Amino acid sequence: MSTALILGATGATGRLLLRELLSSNEWSKVGEYGRRVTPEADLPPNRGNLEQKTINFENLEAADLKEGRWDVVFVTLGTTRGNAGSAEMFEKIDREYVVNACKAAKTDDPEHKQRVVYLSSSGANPSSSFLYMRSKGLTELGIARLGYADTIVFRPGFLKGAQRADKRLGETIAGYLTGAASLFTSNMEVHVSVLAKAIMKAGSLGSSGLPPAAGATKAGQEDAWFTLVGNKGALALGQE
Repeated sequence: MSTALILGATGATGRLLLRELLSSNEWSKVGEYGRRVTPEADLPPNRGNLEQKTINFENLEAADLKEGRWDVVFVTLGTTRGNAGSAEMFEKIDREYVVNACKAAKTDDPEHKQRVVYLSSSGANPSSSFLYMRSKGLTELGIARLGYADTIVFRPGFLKGAQRADKRLGETIAGYLTGAASLFTSNMEVHVSVLAKAIMKAGSLGSSGLPPAAGATKAGQEDAWFTLVGNKGALALGQE
């Protein structure tokens, strides 16, 4: 059995991923670490192997992330510029916190082959002129450079069924558009429940164990390679 750490388990996809991890017999221990953790009332009954810890991303040394010796680190942490309050704070939370936390969770034991699975976004590009896409692309590369034995990145399309505390008009409009487009292509949207299943499965199987239907490809750049799974692959993997 393996151990799993999830960073960002209170978000739209993260909360469902946490439930998937807790309902699976594959994980001997599941860690939920974040600025806030899931309230007990919202946790499923089968949570005996759950370890929760509230951490300060400005002081990760105090969190002792590497002490958990996590086999798989799942990252569904992220934000929007609107919620962050400024472009500077957005990049700090969306990229700096994520990369630094992954670095802190990596053990110093060369014999411990760890895997990291990061939830990015369709269109992520480190050279993009758009802040959100550029931040996601740079975060992908930042994680890939940390030296994990296996790095897997998901770039889903529109997240269907996402339950958020803040209602986003743009997402509502996009949902109608991608819903119509999904009648003709599988590249546009994925239900968050399916995505959560796909992410857990990828964390379990690893890059080498992904089925052909996942359509996984090698992406990144020199010294920062990773396995990429797009929206179509996430659909296939999560519905298997």
